[in-house]
Amino acid sequence: MTGQPGTLPRDSASPESATLLIRSAAMAGAREAARLRARAADWRRDTASRLDDRMRALLDHLLTGMVGEVEARLREDASRMLVSRGDRAGAARLRQARPSAAQRLERAGLLANEPLLAELFARLRQDLIAERLPVRADDDEPSLLARLAQVGDPTVAAAARGLLVAESRRREALAMGDVTASDLPAELHQQLVWRVAAALRDGDTSADRALVEAAGRILAGYDEGERADAQAMRLAFAIDARPQELPALLDEAIGDRRLSLVFAALALSAQVPFDVVRSLAVEPDDERWWLLLRAVDLDPLTMARLALALASADPRRGDQDLPTLLDAANAVSAEEARAELAVLRLPPDFRAAVDALGTGEAA
Repeated sequence: MTGQPGTLPRDSASPESATLLIRSAAMAGAREAARLRARAADWRRDTASRLDDRMRALLDHLLTGMVGEVEARLREDASRMLVSRGDRAGAARLRQARPSAAQRLERAGLLANEPLLAELFARLRQDLIAERLPVRADDDEPSLLARLAQVGDPTVAAAARGLLVAESRRREALAMGDVTASDLPAELHQQLVWRVAAALRDGDTSADRALVEAAGRILAGYDEGERADAQAMRLAFAIDARPQELPALLDEAIGDRRLSLVFAALALSAQVPFDVVRSLAVEPDDERWWLLLRAVDLDPLTMARLALALASADPRRGDQDLPTLLDAANAVSAEEARAELAVLRLPPDFRAAVDALGTGEAA
């Protein structure tokens, strides 16, 4: 890269590099779908292409912990209902039923599916990257969220406090092994609850009714807005950073290791879902991440700082040629990048159908 210090001139890369980046990004969706299929297969059998041991252990911990948490609540609530209805024998059977829900679901091939694995994998990658991000140089200054929690705007302050609480709760839960299913998106949470309920039934009609009621209570108490990702989006909406304010917000959020706020701010600016931004960011070979940064018209220096921070926190990016990638991304106009990423603004089911159709026609 050439030019003045701290700048990445647009003319430093050829148009061919921009074209190659756009072509590679266009194929990234198909690669992502293939990667998710491979992970779902890898969950059940040993293959030559495996998740690393740490990620496999963390995924197993998260998934079995979530199933176990839902199972314990269903057993307790449903058995209590049976006792209140005079069916102590049914309650005893339900409390002592074996095998566990996780074992039954695993045997049936229902313990994990691609959407659930995608969510858990992306969440774990986000957490691992966030904890490795470089520490802010000035440790005496209050953190970004701490400052935002004290601002005069009550909407911003409340959103900042909500994100602080949600992220602290998630980190503590994972560290203590107290995994909760309530941090899943609504559709995945509902699917998990009903699958666990199905795995606990023994064919008794009274027990079935109790399980249905117990599952209903869990679902009624679920609030998707309490999830850390939702809280990050709420804060991004409250801040409502203007284009000229976005670089400073991203820099501070990265320095504060608040990767969720980075993703939320980018999602709001690009008008794409949070989980889409996260999935692009946590995969080192997804060129759509670079197009996303151009789509929000980030200046080259901010792009470089983001790239360097992620590279320092994610060992899988060690073999990347960052100068070349940055130059290629800088050669793409914001309008071109937005056009290439337009499909990411479609509803999730529509996007999945588009990807499936493209994969099928290419086969």
